[in-house]
Amino acid sequence: MAFGLFKKSEKKAEPMHNGPHYYDLKVKQIVEETKDAISIVFEQPANKINYKAGQFLTLISTIGGKEVRRAYSLSSSPYTDEDLVVTVKRVDQGLMSNWLPDNLKTGSTLKIMAPTGHFTTEYKKENKRHLIMFAGGSGITPMMSLIKSTLTQEPESICSLIYCNRDIDSIIFKEAFDQLQITHAGRLHVIHVLDNAPMNWQGYSGLLNHDMLTKLFERIPDWGIEKTTYLMCGPEGMMKNVEALLAERNISNEKIFKESFVQGTINKEEKKEVAKPAAEKKAREVTIRYEGQEYKFMVEPDRTILETALDAGIDLPYSCQSGLCTACRGKALSGQVKLDEEEGLSQSERAEGYVLTCVGHPVTDDVVIEIG
Repeated sequence: MAFGLFKKSEKKAEPMHNGPHYYDLKVKQIVEETKDAISIVFEQPANKINYKAGQFLTLISTIGGKEVRRAYSLSSSPYTDEDLVVTVKRVDQGLMSNWLPDNLKTGSTLKIMAPTGHFTTEYKKENKRHLIMFAGGSGITPMMSLIKSTLTQEPESICSLIYCNRDIDSIIFKEAFDQLQITHAGRLHVIHVLDNAPMNWQGYSGLLNHDMLTKLFERIPDWGIEKTTYLMCGPEGMMKNVEALLAERNISNEKIFKESFVQGTINKEEKKEVAKPAAEKKAREVTIRYEGQEYKFMVEPDRTILETALDAGIDLPYSCQSGLCTACRGKALSGQVKLDEEEGLSQSERAEGYVLTCVGHPVTDDVVIEIG
């Protein structure tokens, strides 16, 4: 790819939202999934937005006079759904997650950033594989997209889903999953786990700990390690328990995929390190290649690459600003970048040189990052 070479002004500029990766989408419908979760159905624009199952949208709005961005996974499938659908669950003190159900109406227009994310897979009609999925609460959202896509695009593949919720009324997509199990009998197996189960509950209840996971694995079809992939999205505690059991069963990391989202930004006080040598405490120049342009700017030692770029009016992609959603991911073509948080990148991504600009700091003078 050929890049235009020019140096952007270091002065601050207003954020730019008119690039090709931003859209103003009209809300076609709002579906109440549970008492604290809604699905927002967006109309596709004239030039249809393409996406992969498992990706997310970044919703952008001004709340209290400040721009707020949050990433929400698409629950729609590009193979089965005409519209774009994200599912949002209220969280305590969640700025966007509470603003959306309280303020968004059918017919409203909302600014979004183009779909992104790497919690995806390529579909082939001849594939014959078993996807074992673990979800908690709103972590079901990307799983719904992946399940619908797998069932329709790979007739020889099957899906097993272990889905944890607080109680029966908080199960998102319960009726939809019931119907999918009927429509695709024998190819979708859903196991619900409730923290607080009603008296007549016939399923599992309690925490998804080691003992329960061991029992649940006995109910899941065994297709062998080579034909099985494990996916998880939900509370960190749940995912750590799943990872521990998979490690115990000698499942390699190449077969395990997870999606993590948190609200807000990293607590930098908690990330404070031993004082760096004086040689490291200096501003360094970073080169960013994005959408056919090249940007050069100096990054101070107490600032991230993304923060500095945004202050300079360079409209780079981002969402969570916590190093987990990977919307800001880029590949370091040269130089060294230190990350405050590496959880969002897989071991193979780190080995290939991928970095996250929202938590990245240059530690050499020759950092060149390509985004997109």
